[in-house]
Amino acid sequence: MDKDTRKVLKEASKQGFEVRQTTSQHPMVYLNGRFVAQFSGTPSDVRGLRNGIAALRRHGFRWPPK
Repeated sequence: MDKDTRKVLKEASKQGFEVRQTTSQHPMVYLNGRFVAQFSGTPSDVRGLRNGIAALRRHGFRWPPK
């Protein structure tokens, strides 16, 4: 996992989201037990990170943190 994804997931955990790893090491994000987003395990696509942040924002995630 790249450092940008790791930074977003760490902040998501601070904001009350739950981050779990799949068996293939893909981070999945949940809020109150409901699936929110899945991130790629590799930094191969820039849009993947942006799409994940957009999905989190639709559920109240604040990025960039203040």
